[in-house]
Amino acid sequence: MTDLRLQKFLARSGVASRRRAEDLIRRGEVRVNGVAVTVPGTGVDPQRDRVEVGGRVVGPAGPKVYLALHKPRGVLCTVSDPFRRPTVIDLVNVAVPGLFPVGRLDYDSEGLLLLTNDGDLAWAVTHPSHLVPKTYLVTVTGRPDAGVLRQLAGGVVLSDGVTAPARVRLVEATSADAVVEMTIHEGKKRQIRRMCALLGHPVRRLLRVSIGPVRLGGLAPGEYRHLGERERAELLALVQPLMRERGDG
Repeated sequence: MTDLRLQKFLARSGVASRRRAEDLIRRGEVRVNGVAVTVPGTGVDPQRDRVEVGGRVVGPAGPKVYLALHKPRGVLCTVSDPFRRPTVIDLVNVAVPGLFPVGRLDYDSEGLLLLTNDGDLAWAVTHPSHLVPKTYLVTVTGRPDAGVLRQLAGGVVLSDGVTAPARVRLVEATSADAVVEMTIHEGKKRQIRRMCALLGHPVRRLLRVSIGPVRLGGLAPGEYRHLGERERAELLALVQPLMRERGDG
């Protein structure tokens, strides 16, 4: 069998996304045949080499699982928490080795979150250069005028750079607050909250309603479902060209 890059093997095995796997390798948490490996890109043969992460042997990849979850507020987008706060994994009552959230939603944000054990797909969906659209309903204080909406759409200068162009429309408004629909392709930390606050309209509620072709639909907070065949196929079709570009066997 052709060797795989170590981070790709870890992603395929459901350990983590490729980006996260590369971090684990650089930190020396991955061992191959008993020797710590710190260089991403190292080749491994899954049939011959013994790979361990944190002392746990990584086995061959199992069946791929794709879930859509309505993350409530007050739940962490992580697999576990040392302070025993609730995590998105706690909401899922299926036993899937290597299941992890794709990307993140802030602790105070809610809405659609994908969970999978497919590290390749997670990498492709979350990488900012791949332009997978994510749509949010954003409730803000005050009523943004046309100029503010143009600024949100055209790009806002944040401390970590200018935001990419976005699709923005006013859904409804009163004199006290408004709901704005925003579709973005990148994932700067707390990006939408920072954009709106900078323009004088702090966010009161942030609800993600879609990721690419996958919609939140009627899922109640805390509920989840397996992706249907059609939306799974559409999501994979959207990111497969990107995964092939990244591919190495």
